[in-house]
Amino acid sequence: MSTQIEQLSTLERRFTMSIPIAAIESEIETRIKRLARTVKMSGFRPGKVPVKMVASSYGPQVRSEVLSDQVNKSFGAVVDESQLRVAGYPQIEPKFDETDTANFLFTATFEVFPDIKSADLSVISIDRPVVEVTDEDVARTLETLRKQRVRYEAKDTASEDGDRLIVDFDGKIEGVAFDGGAAKDFTMVLGERRMLPEFEAAAHGLKKGESKSFDLSFPADYFGKDVAGKTATFLITAKDVAMPVLPPVDAEFAKAFGVSGGSIDALKTEVRGNLELERKRRVFQSMRDQVFKGLRAHSTLEVPKALIAAEAQRMAQTATEEMKSRGATAEAAQMSPSTFEPAATERVAMGLIVGELVRANNLQATPEQVRALLNEQAQSYEKPEQVVAWYYQDQRRLSEFEAVSLEQNVVDHVLKAAVVTDKSQPFAELIGQPAA
Repeated sequence: MSTQIEQLSTLERRFTMSIPIAAIESEIETRIKRLARTVKMSGFRPGKVPVKMVASSYGPQVRSEVLSDQVNKSFGAVVDESQLRVAGYPQIEPKFDETDTANFLFTATFEVFPDIKSADLSVISIDRPVVEVTDEDVARTLETLRKQRVRYEAKDTASEDGDRLIVDFDGKIEGVAFDGGAAKDFTMVLGERRMLPEFEAAAHGLKKGESKSFDLSFPADYFGKDVAGKTATFLITAKDVAMPVLPPVDAEFAKAFGVSGGSIDALKTEVRGNLELERKRRVFQSMRDQVFKGLRAHSTLEVPKALIAAEAQRMAQTATEEMKSRGATAEAAQMSPSTFEPAATERVAMGLIVGELVRANNLQATPEQVRALLNEQAQSYEKPEQVVAWYYQDQRRLSEFEAVSLEQNVVDHVLKAAVVTDKSQPFAELIGQPAA
């Protein structure tokens, strides 16, 4: 006879399982006897421990295991028989019925995956970036590479943007020193804006050996709560002032970036190739974000609470581990899953929507797609074949490219039906940098 399944809400279901007590006791007895053959206890040889002693020591644990196994087995049988797609884990609770003394009764409350009303792809609008990598973009990248290899030469003139300073500073609030308010041989580069504006302004114009006193007002939202909103008086002394010297773009420069012959043209070609890969990646990222946003906006579904809770817990754990890795105490690093529930809801929703689209339209990534994507990405390395082999050695590494390939299939599928408008865009804007 089929089990009666009660619908509590759109997604929530509940039913009662009945497990014969005799079957439970029989299985417990069987496992206790099996355990007695191998269990070790002081004063007894292996296999010679009395069954009653084994039952006394291990009985509660064995009973718990048997009940858990039987409940899971019964739950799985009902789910399979009813062809239910269970979302998350069921909540199992004992149920007491004085009229039924021959069975253990349990209720299982759980959620099922929602029916998803898929989006009408023709109402989704997408702006497709049309981007060209220009000679100016290559030149800008070379300039960035030069800055990465900057060296500094001592100077006797006043400091200015780009100069590297080594300073001592000492700050006090109402004459009292505070944590983080003093340092010796502190290195800073003017113009990088890593210090508060008043600090940078005071350092500008200093010559080696000069000192300056200035006031600095900490913002009300400053991360250092003890000084936030307060004004400190600092004394800063420049112990060294050096100006930046960028390397010329010559053969030695090219060799430093792996161009064995030192050809500047070869270096530019390599830079352009890397920029083309980045252009392709950023364009795809833009398209993917718009496609996913459109799918979410035009799809209708109710998100299972169990999946939201599980994802929020996972996100909180990841955030906590990251905070600890940055030196936060266990107490300060502990993040509450409730903080992540809105983001978790969107993640789960998008996973369900995309999953249904993939299933309905057979958009799974093929091994050939994954290999082609990996080969393309590996070309930016000195030995591409070794990079490819490294990824194929571990399925977890390869899964990253499988996910991207699947996303590409989803994006391509949606673009065939969506309203797509091509829009020209400078490469610098695409990657979030101001044009030269």
